[in-house]
Amino acid sequence: MLNFAQNIAREAGLILLEKFGRVLKTTDKGDKNIVTEADIAAEEYIVGQIKTHFPRHRILAEEAGEVVVEAGESSFRWVIDPLDGTTNFSHGYPCFCVSIGLEREGQLQIGAIYDPTRDEMFAAERGGGATLNGRRIQPSSVENLDRALVVTGFPYDIKTRERFVELFSKFVLNAQAVRRDGSAAIDLAYVACGRFEGFWEEGLSPWDTAAGALIVEEAGGRVSHYDGAKFDIYRPQILATNGVVHEQMLEILRKI
Repeated sequence: MLNFAQNIAREAGLILLEKFGRVLKTTDKGDKNIVTEADIAAEEYIVGQIKTHFPRHRILAEEAGEVVVEAGESSFRWVIDPLDGTTNFSHGYPCFCVSIGLEREGQLQIGAIYDPTRDEMFAAERGGGATLNGRRIQPSSVENLDRALVVTGFPYDIKTRERFVELFSKFVLNAQAVRRDGSAAIDLAYVACGRFEGFWEEGLSPWDTAAGALIVEEAGGRVSHYDGAKFDIYRPQILATNGVVHEQMLEILRKI
């Protein structure tokens, strides 16, 4: 099923790439959140492929929500973000991806993240490690937060989250540098391959983190919530690191 996930992520990415840079119809979902016709087209393709090849599997997709599966229930559930980084995409900023995760009885089994602008496929299967374009990856070995490049995302309702602004300031002061790229899935993939040492964000949905969390863990990194508890994609906050700076970032997150 990992090959299947990678194949449909790649094909959906090509759908996005074909529409990238064009003026597309957008719909306002509220709180600065939008959906484009590219989101819809990519999601329809992915859902259609899953229904064809795994008709009993459940599907949780960002735009459609829980997809009704007529053939019956299954212990497998696909968690899909057809376009992570929609705001970037709509402005012609080339930082977006397709993210596809698969869980079985609540445990993540497969993750695939495809960035079509760089032709980069990040993938993982539980117990099998993580790869970038077929080659094994691992997080960085940076040990101290003051030498770490960390990344975050701004929640759509940031005006109501005074705590987030304080956290951002703390990391700006304590890390070597902080980035904000606008795609949680890409941020997680970059932690997994060593481009970032850590990533924190709140206000997320399951499709934002399902694939990326598994890829980080299989690469050898660590993923938790702000309190250090085991990560659950259905809780809207995440801390993912190379494992070495995890406790240093938790110390900041716990103090605020």
